[in-house]
Amino acid sequence: MTPRIRRLALPVLTASLLALATACGGGGSPTTEASAKPGEKIKLTIGLFGDFGFKPLYEEYKKTHPNIEIAEAVTQFNDHHNNLVKRLATNAGAADVEAVEVGYISTFTSQAGKFVDLKQYGLDKRQGDYLDWKWQQGLSKDGQQVLGLGTDVGGLAMCYRKDLFKKAGLPDDRTEVAALWPTWEQYIETGKKFTAADVAGAKFVDSPGEIFRAMVNQAPTGLYDAQDAIIVASNPDVKKAWDLSNQLTQEGLTAKLAAFSPPWNTGFAKGSFATIICPAWMTGFIQEQAKDASGKWDIATVPGGSGNSGGSHLMVPKQSKHPKEAAELIDFLTSKENQAKVFKEEGTFPSIPSLYDDPSIQNFTKPFFGDAPIGKIYSEAAKALKPQHLGPKEADVRVVIGDGLGRVEQGKQTPDQAWAQVLQDVQKIK
Repeated sequence: MTPRIRRLALPVLTASLLALATACGGGGSPTTEASAKPGEKIKLTIGLFGDFGFKPLYEEYKKTHPNIEIAEAVTQFNDHHNNLVKRLATNAGAADVEAVEVGYISTFTSQAGKFVDLKQYGLDKRQGDYLDWKWQQGLSKDGQQVLGLGTDVGGLAMCYRKDLFKKAGLPDDRTEVAALWPTWEQYIETGKKFTAADVAGAKFVDSPGEIFRAMVNQAPTGLYDAQDAIIVASNPDVKKAWDLSNQLTQEGLTAKLAAFSPPWNTGFAKGSFATIICPAWMTGFIQEQAKDASGKWDIATVPGGSGNSGGSHLMVPKQSKHPKEAAELIDFLTSKENQAKVFKEEGTFPSIPSLYDDPSIQNFTKPFFGDAPIGKIYSEAAKALKPQHLGPKEADVRVVIGDGLGRVEQGKQTPDQAWAQVLQDVQKIK
């Protein structure tokens, strides 16, 4: 199966779409479920942002559900979520099953009236399978409705180029590399040593944006407090992450390659950077973009020891004419067995903790990454995860901050100037 990217882009919901989402947050059309006769063909659509690795699972599912036809509707990350906002607002056009990335989950769980309560079809029985915080993310704001079941989590590690580390005179063994950076400050110091070695064509890191996200995600509290108030201006962990991320730029450690841009994609193939924040799903993307670099990449623990970046849920809009069948499909796609299968093929790490000690996960390696113990690395990262409250416009706040980091990297503003503008722009998010 071809590895793919889907988990994280720069999420942007426009102000007008957010207004639609807010205005249409309750109610919704009543579910009109077609009464399927025995053997009657039913077509289910599933809206995704990229390849989730589900296609082989559909074929399995159809062996026991021969009357079900499954069609994927795949769009780009931003388009997918923006389109879903519009389709919920107009009560038309949504798929039977919709994938929602964690950066947007609060946007949609706050619209409980627009989605099917999966309790109706017994999926509350799955609660015991999941990481508690992952389960909670899929509930309505009052905690009474099950609106989505999780597919994966984005436990963090750090991927690095062994060959570039060797050229810089740095250790390349993953245990020794992890010892270089128990903290983010030490990660920067390692970057200075790499830069001083002047490795031709390579910088230490791609860009500061995902470093910032990783640091904030490790904090007890992020961009929002538990009452859904934006606390960017008052949370010292956010400001610390801002300062350290900009230090990467000021020290000349970044390749100035914005994540998920075409030049960034090319940067993998060219070996333009030596390290990158690496949630489990990123391993598949690296393998796809750097096809000729097998054995050159490896994986070490991330500074700070843990964190999360990405992960998704599957939800059923009330527009679906076949909510029962859609719920049954979600139950199948997110089962323990199938989350394990997708991880081994695609890299997306399960959100079911009973798998983390399973020998088939613990002993899983990838030759592309020098037979790094991927299963063990990401299991330990997932176990160490501490949940963080996500606000209703989490994605929009992150975009504002990401834009500010970009202005500094492009030399358009100093860190202080960019921070002042970030705080002004964040105040406009309502």
